[in-house]
Amino acid sequence: MSGSGPNPYQPGNEQAGSKAERSTSPRKAAILFIMVTVILDVLSLGLIIPVGPRLIEELLKGTGNPSDAAWYVGLFGTTWAFMQFFSAPIMGALSDRFGRRPVLLISAFGLGLDYILLALAPNLAWLFVGRVITGITAASFSTAQAYMADVTPPEKRSIAYGMFGAAFGLGFILGPALGGWLSDIDLRLPFWVSAALTLANAFYGFFLLPESLPPEKRSPFRLARANPFGSLQLLLSKTGLLPMAITLFLYQLAHQVFQNIFVLYTKDRFSWTGTTVGAALATVGILNFIVQGGLIRPAMKRFGERALVFIGLTGGIVGFAAYASVSTGTMFYLSTVVFSLMGFFSASIQGIMSKQLGPGEQGQLSGANSSLNGISGMIGPFLFTTVYSWTMHSDSGTYWPGASFALASAILALALLLAIIYVPRPIAATEST
Repeated sequence: MSGSGPNPYQPGNEQAGSKAERSTSPRKAAILFIMVTVILDVLSLGLIIPVGPRLIEELLKGTGNPSDAAWYVGLFGTTWAFMQFFSAPIMGALSDRFGRRPVLLISAFGLGLDYILLALAPNLAWLFVGRVITGITAASFSTAQAYMADVTPPEKRSIAYGMFGAAFGLGFILGPALGGWLSDIDLRLPFWVSAALTLANAFYGFFLLPESLPPEKRSPFRLARANPFGSLQLLLSKTGLLPMAITLFLYQLAHQVFQNIFVLYTKDRFSWTGTTVGAALATVGILNFIVQGGLIRPAMKRFGERALVFIGLTGGIVGFAAYASVSTGTMFYLSTVVFSLMGFFSASIQGIMSKQLGPGEQGQLSGANSSLNGISGMIGPFLFTTVYSWTMHSDSGTYWPGASFALASAILALALLLAIIYVPRPIAATEST
């Protein structure tokens, strides 16, 4: 395809290089914008976290059976992930063909309108439809990650992904806390606030978001690349990608315990309200923000990416094991300090993986990783909610509320073993220089 002049957002462009050295470079402005976009999107999603299980319980008309609520939480979570599994590769392939900007904007507008549908849902059937649409429109996170790869030099991508994770964490700090507080006022109010924030962000992006992928760097749209199975074939194209992807998949699977069990677990274990749950999730988000926003850069220089993969997984193993055994809310809060080390993992592994591929394949890689996340999301909800239901019967001697967190710890232990064996040393040595 013919070009249309140098792209000021492409770090490999010589002419753009001199401009990028200025303090107000277009690349830095683009990164700042995408950070704001991620914060607002995650803030909107985070508002819903303390609400979903409680709304399901309300729509079940107070049957008083926690197992029923857990089952529906699992069903809705699996459905959301199923849509992510199929939608993320399509989003990634479309962004590789038409650019990141239109995909991000269409997704943002669709997500905002879907929150309105969720706010008005009169029963579980409509709530289910809303979750299906959310699963499709929320697949734009993979496009945002591809945007970051477009505007960041390869040697700095792990740090950039750390910034991405920090923005995600900041939204996670504010969202659940605000959502918990709003849900105590009215259970539907967080959906309305999420709709307003998401639509405001979509209009903001419509006027200010620049394109990051120039026409000459784009790839043709092919169905083989746009379906999840074709997208996952990319992981076989380069040595070392597949084992790193499996490790990332196990990390994503273990993390599903938070999305599906946390609200029910803390309610049953500590009798926490929506506000208390939001505050706890905000604490997790604050520590994650500190790790990914402040510590990852010096840690990367000191230890290198490969070592941070191991440190992150170890922190997750110990943190989840602690969550499984704590008996008080104070002990839970103390455990989050160790658990926060897991924030080193995702940015490091994605940085290593992204450098294996060219600009026209970053969207496909992000789509493949998001598809893996979708698979973990299809397995995780039923896996953890089933374990939770099985271990909440004191009369049968199987009462252990923390069993799901113990399982998550074991999954991360397997991920650490695979990482030690398969994350290649030559790649790590090259990346950390």
